[in-house]
Amino acid sequence: IVGVEVFSSLSYGTTAGSWWLCKTTCTSYTNTSMAASSSGYSRMLFSLRKYTNKSQSLYHIDTNFVIRTIWTSGSKKQLKTKVQTKSLPQMVGVVGLEIHAQIQSTSKLFSGSHVRFLAPPNSLVSYFDASLPGTLPVLNRRCVEAAVLTGLALNCTINRKSLFDRKHYFYADMPAGYQITQQRLPIAVDGTLVYSLFEGRRRNQVVTKSVKIKQIQLEQDSGKSLHDNEQSQTLIDLNRAGVGLMELVMEPEMCCGEEAAAAVRELQLILQALGTCQGNMAEGQLRVDANVSVHRPGEPMGVRTEVKNINSVRHMAKAIDYEIQRQMEVLQSGGTVLNETRAFDSKSGNTIPMRDKEGLQDYRFMPEPNLPPLFVYESEASVPVGVDSAQVVVIDRLSAQLPELPSVRRTRLVETYGILREHSLTLVNEDGLMDFFESVVQMTKVEPRKVIGWVMNELMGNLNLQSLKVSQSPISPCALAELINLVESGHISSSTAKQVFQEMWKAPEKTVGQIVKEQDLWMINDKEELRKICQRIVDRYTEEVQIIRGGNKKVLNKLMGEVQRETKGRTDPVQVKAILEEMIS
Repeated sequence: IVGVEVFSSLSYGTTAGSWWLCKTTCTSYTNTSMAASSSGYSRMLFSLRKYTNKSQSLYHIDTNFVIRTIWTSGSKKQLKTKVQTKSLPQMVGVVGLEIHAQIQSTSKLFSGSHVRFLAPPNSLVSYFDASLPGTLPVLNRRCVEAAVLTGLALNCTINRKSLFDRKHYFYADMPAGYQITQQRLPIAVDGTLVYSLFEGRRRNQVVTKSVKIKQIQLEQDSGKSLHDNEQSQTLIDLNRAGVGLMELVMEPEMCCGEEAAAAVRELQLILQALGTCQGNMAEGQLRVDANVSVHRPGEPMGVRTEVKNINSVRHMAKAIDYEIQRQMEVLQSGGTVLNETRAFDSKSGNTIPMRDKEGLQDYRFMPEPNLPPLFVYESEASVPVGVDSAQVVVIDRLSAQLPELPSVRRTRLVETYGILREHSLTLVNEDGLMDFFESVVQMTKVEPRKVIGWVMNELMGNLNLQSLKVSQSPISPCALAELINLVESGHISSSTAKQVFQEMWKAPEKTVGQIVKEQDLWMINDKEELRKICQRIVDRYTEEVQIIRGGNKKVLNKLMGEVQRETKGRTDPVQVKAILEEMIS
């Protein structure tokens, strides 16, 4: 008789669910010759059930487990135990990004047409944008300066000479049949983006990581196709055609959606600080293409898929995590990941296939014949004789214009105000929050650490609860500073202040003083009145008083809580404790 006990400690944590299998026991009966031929080892196929929040699905995984074979016979020999272990490394995700940032400029990259969001269709189109015969491109110097500034902020090497190319493909919203870009020699290469994110069990540990920037290239945007399914027609709006873009290519060095989201958010802050891109993803000013694959560490990279045109940091993180999980499940079930382009459906949270990329598309790159090489100069002294330095791009001049970048800003906040690093990360990453915090600090005399508590806990807690931006807060920095000053001066208690904060949130038209007066929330500072209140509590809880006199001082906290409850939090706990101790002793 042969009994087999199989122990597996398989734990596979994912964003969608977890694999669960702790112990499987299989007992079989066979003859002696079969048992002997098995040599005490088995390789078996098990069914694991994966539980998710939405559905259940059954997967079969061919893997190796720890197997103990128990031999029994008519003799009284001891059981023989043999163990063999073998496991494959867990698959990991690999993420690279291509980001198209719309350059903040009043005119397009190669024409004088204005750039404006939500303008009437085809109202901002020049002859060149419409690709009429005989029109020639004229390079916008502002776009070149924006690309150089961005490259400097990302520690890139600025190429003193760069070239423009034609990338041919035929879309209805690309009237020329090609896009002017920089394939061979872009304006900036070999940069680094340093970003931070929260990790740890409590999500309060700040971890700093970096990703390499392969290149930054200038290129023109396409128009916009508007599909009318009811009329079975497609309308073309060329307002966006020719708008200047910076394409930033990040190396595949990230492993999940959270890392990619942190990197894109940091880039967004940098571009906004530089003034080179407004970074409004809802308006298409920052669009992300995510290249996602999975593999086992030490093995070659897997087949990648590209998730196109993601216009939200939150959606991007969800799309990447879903795609990593999808590819893992395909491979674990014996399937093959296809090299394809996919789109993210924000309603279902899934990526859906758009087109395959198995066939290598020939873009027929060729040098742009109507644009000479682009030269930028290191300093004023390097500008050739006879060339007006005001009409060229000088790197030293742009370096002097670099503003305070987000990483420097966080360091300054920590050093100036003595706040925690994780607080500085939130202050800088949330639009307008740093300005709000600094305004409150300037209008109060309390320590910045006390202000940060109000900003992080009360303000951000209410904003997140209602999905509001800092600019939409019903409480102004001035009103919050007034409330904090009342607490610091001893006119109201901290617990009362939190009640007042909620009332201010509901009725922003009322001042702090009005709310405190209407609800009679001023602090009770009269010692005689405090003694009377404390005496009533002592008389009411005689049993607790005897316990305290017996040596259990912790029960005193209950009496202090009763005083606070009776006074609606309008007493100073330190004073209350002193009075109670005096009465009970």
